[in-house]
Amino acid sequence: MANSASVLDFQSFSSQALSAETIDLIETSVAQFGAPLLMLDCDIIRAQYRALSNALPNVALHFALKPLPHPNVVKTLLEEGACFDLATTGEVELVQQQGVPAERTIHSHPIKRDRDIRDALAYGCNVFVVDNLNELEKFKPYKDEVELLVRLSFRNSEAFADLSKKFGCSSEQALVIIETAKDWNIHIKGLSFHVGSQTTNPQKYVDAIRSCKEVMDEVFERGLPALSTLDIGGGFPVTYTKQVMPIDQFCMPINKALNELPETVQVIAEPGRFIVAPAVTSVASVMGQAEREGQIWYYLDDGVYGSFSGLIFDHSEYPIVTLKQDGEFVPSVLSGPTCDSIDVIAENIMLPKLENGDLVIGRVMGAYTSATATDFNFFKRAQTIVINEFEENSQRMIG
Repeated sequence: MANSASVLDFQSFSSQALSAETIDLIETSVAQFGAPLLMLDCDIIRAQYRALSNALPNVALHFALKPLPHPNVVKTLLEEGACFDLATTGEVELVQQQGVPAERTIHSHPIKRDRDIRDALAYGCNVFVVDNLNELEKFKPYKDEVELLVRLSFRNSEAFADLSKKFGCSSEQALVIIETAKDWNIHIKGLSFHVGSQTTNPQKYVDAIRSCKEVMDEVFERGLPALSTLDIGGGFPVTYTKQVMPIDQFCMPINKALNELPETVQVIAEPGRFIVAPAVTSVASVMGQAEREGQIWYYLDDGVYGSFSGLIFDHSEYPIVTLKQDGEFVPSVLSGPTCDSIDVIAENIMLPKLENGDLVIGRVMGAYTSATATDFNFFKRAQTIVINEFEENSQRMIG
C-alpha cells in the first residue's frame, strides 16, 4: 500500500454515508492486510496540532505520548515543530529513536523511580514534575541538573478521568514544597496542573490558571525565587458521539486567563487526546452471528480487549458505522472475539442485517485504543497502517 497516495475521507465519517473512495480504500486495505485494522492518518495529526496551536497562540504544545505512542505520530509532530511530554523510560526511548532533541521534552510523571530520573537525564531531559516532599527529596542528588514543576490538584468530576484524584497538591502544600526546595538548593521552575481528560468546560482551566497565579504571587511576596513556567496540562476535548465546543471557541476564556499572568511566565500544555483521537479509524469484520433475546449478536474480530479497550479504560463512546447501509435497521449487539462476557462493544445499536465478513468501522479511535489493547485470549491486536505519511502528497485531506 502506498501510504502517501492513499486518501481516507474522514469527514464522511460524520454521517452514516461513506464515500465510494473511502469504501474502496477500506476494502483494499483489508484485502491487503486483513482485519482488524487501525488506519492512522498523519494529515489529521497535522490538522489537529495546527488547530490547537492557532487556538493557543502563546502556548508551547508538548504532545503527551500516552494516548498513542506511535513512531509516525512522533515524526509527524516533530516536523510540525511540536515539543513532547514524557512519563516513562519507554517514552524517552521512543522520542530519542525518532530524533527528538531532548530540550524539546519534559518529564511530567509526578511519581518516579530513581532510574526513571537517571534515564531521562541521560537522554538530556531535565524538566520534571513533583507534587510532594517525598518526590522532591529524590532530586537532591541531581539538584545541579534539574528544573522542577510543582503540580497542583484541581478536582474535576465531569472529566473522563479526574487526574487530580491521583496526582497534585494543594496551594498550601505547593508553597511548602517550594520553600523546602529553596532550602535544599533545588530549582523550582514553575507550576503545573491537569484538569482532567476530555474536559468540556473551559472554566476548569480558567479557575486553575487563576489559582496558580495566586500561588505565584504568594511566592513573590515571600521572597522565594520567581516562577517562570506554567504547565496547563491537557484534557482538550474532541467530539465522539456528543458534539463539543470548537477548539478556538473553547480556548478563548483560557487565553483571557493566561493574559492575566506576568509576561515573563512561559506557558506550556500537554495535549494528547485532541491531537490523535480523530486521526485513527478502526476496521473490524464480522466473525459470526447469533440471535439472542430478540437481538442479533455480531461477533467481531476486534473488541474491548483490543482496539475498543477505551470503552472500559477511557469511558469513550465511539461513533460506529457499517459499510453495508441497505435494508431494514434493527437493534443489534456488537461483541468482541474473546470468550469473556465483558467483551461487548455496543448494545441496542441499530444496524442492517450483516453477513459474516462484513466490515464495521469505528471512528475517532486514536486515543487510548491501541495504546491499551492486549492480546488476551491470543487474539492479536489490530495492525496499524499509516495514511498520508508525507504531507506533500496529501493536500486533499486538509485543503
